[in-house]
Amino acid sequence: MNRRNIFLLCAIGFLQGMVFYAPVATLYRQAAGIGIFEITLIESISLMLSILLEIPWGWTADRIGYRKTMLICCGVFFGSKILFWRASGFIGFLLERILVAVVCAGLSGVDTGMLFESCGQGDSHRVFGIYGYLQQAGLLLAAGVYSLWIGSNYRLAGFLTVVSYGIAVFLALFLQEVKAPEESRITLRESVSVLAHQLKDRKLLLFLIAIALVNETHQTITAFLNQLQYTRTGMSVEMISLAYILLSLAGLVSIFSARLSALAGAKRLGSGLILGSCLCCLMLAVTGNPVVSVLAVIGLRICYGILQPLQLEQQNRRIDTKYRATALSMNVVLMDSIAVFLNLLYGSAAEASLPGSMLLGALFCLVSMLLYRRSW
Repeated sequence: MNRRNIFLLCAIGFLQGMVFYAPVATLYRQAAGIGIFEITLIESISLMLSILLEIPWGWTADRIGYRKTMLICCGVFFGSKILFWRASGFIGFLLERILVAVVCAGLSGVDTGMLFESCGQGDSHRVFGIYGYLQQAGLLLAAGVYSLWIGSNYRLAGFLTVVSYGIAVFLALFLQEVKAPEESRITLRESVSVLAHQLKDRKLLLFLIAIALVNETHQTITAFLNQLQYTRTGMSVEMISLAYILLSLAGLVSIFSARLSALAGAKRLGSGLILGSCLCCLMLAVTGNPVVSVLAVIGLRICYGILQPLQLEQQNRRIDTKYRATALSMNVVLMDSIAVFLNLLYGSAAEASLPGSMLLGALFCLVSMLLYRRSW
């Protein structure tokens, strides 16, 4: 076990979780001159670019090593937060999301793959739970700072996020490589072989589609649509900030994922969590009450928080090639391709009817649950 890497990666996750503007991310963008459809359009463009970069990044990571990839991506992530801090209008935020797309494609499979290689298979689920816990703890701390000291000063929240991501870059300098140089070289022919193997695994494909549906539903609702739901029910900015703190607290449940999986079994636990997500979306579709809305969003976050370490562990466990970063990047290509479509669909639905978009989320979660059960 490489304790140094585990500590540094968890610390980086904590710092990159400290997005001080997260409680008002949608309001921040709207105040800077863009609307909800433009926000979801930017997200879709970012996802499409990320898809294009996924496999090249995975191939690159398996050649240059995980450490160098982490360092490059942390540096670009830092630059994206500087750009977000100063951005205004559609072009500014689009450029920021282009940098984020580069980072997401580079980091996907590398941070978790590095954790997996650093701790070994036997302890991976527990470590993924701690990793998710610390990311949420960073969000919680940032939300607390926002609520107590920042208020409506959105740009200050952007600047503090820049500082946090700058420290993360510094810590990345001290990571250690987890693969020998000869293990990090992958040819184009071997990349095609890995892809062919992934496409033949029917259960893996069903699993990835199921996870993509529930993940994107969670992401869209808890990052964007929840704030529209809150304002629709009459909540003030201060109340929205408090709701975000509660949402961040709910995300801390990821640390219990491994224990719950051992008790209930991965298949049963995952099915129950996805079904729970479906019920939360239904609650959001039919309510105009602020308390019920907050509880439903928190329920969605709890389900996701427990599911995330489980699905990361399952993805890594189902890989039987030494080119882990390449294989995980191929998984993300499929999931992000689905997310692009869902993102635009959610944006269009929300423009027409916010309750309708929540109903759409319930439908996708139901389909996700059925596919998840078939993937075992």
